[in-house]
Amino acid sequence: MWKWEAEDPKAVVVIVHGANEHHRRYDWLISMFVSKGIHVVMGDLPGQGHTSKKLRGHINSFHDYIEKIQSWIKEALNYHLPVFLLGHSMGGLAVIRTLQEIKLPVTGVILSSPCLGLVEYPSKGLDLLTRGLNVLAPSMKFNSGVSVTKATRNKVVLEKDVDDPLYVTHVSVRWYRELIGAMKKSFSEIRKLSDYPLLLIQGGNDKIVDKKIVNHWFNQLSSTEKTYKEYPELYHEVFNEPEREDVFNYTYTFIINHINE
Repeated sequence: MWKWEAEDPKAVVVIVHGANEHHRRYDWLISMFVSKGIHVVMGDLPGQGHTSKKLRGHINSFHDYIEKIQSWIKEALNYHLPVFLLGHSMGGLAVIRTLQEIKLPVTGVILSSPCLGLVEYPSKGLDLLTRGLNVLAPSMKFNSGVSVTKATRNKVVLEKDVDDPLYVTHVSVRWYRELIGAMKKSFSEIRKLSDYPLLLIQGGNDKIVDKKIVNHWFNQLSSTEKTYKEYPELYHEVFNEPEREDVFNYTYTFIINHINE
């Protein structure tokens, strides 16, 4: 876990990254928050980033993510400032599952292209095979099938990702089955999600997460205050896209409005 502190801070944002990636891919977003007077708390999720190379791309349980997010929130609360929880893609799914399991003292929640359904799934045969392997060889890995070119149109980001040794390209059978299970629970346990002010930002041209499923989940959510913001041309990583300043400003306004409240 790492912390970036702002001068004259007014809030804290805990950022939860997505699948395959790590915290250093959020350098731009972190610097933007800090420049606006917002502390940032962030780390690498289990099986990703600076975790053990042998374990990269593997988890034993999706609950591993929930426990890690809890620890980051606990650290953020030490600042005694309003805390916002921001999750991208699988990190957004992990945030949802965390808040379905535990009521955390956060001021607001921001979801960025949350992984609630995929544009492309493995074939039925491969899906069936993973069910058996999840018992017999849960740590066996296969190509995730997700390339950075599907994630963003930002050429600067793409150039960095090509040589990124921490970018995960292979995931384990257990990781995949846990992801599928978490997506199902995000719907079946939707009523367990406590009532937080929610901002959901979705790329309209997302090639990884199925935006129709995301919108369906959002419409079922019985939150007192919820906002769905879709950017028609944007790919999956809305905070990395060429229009990311517009996305950041929209997010920052959401935060400021709720600090003032």
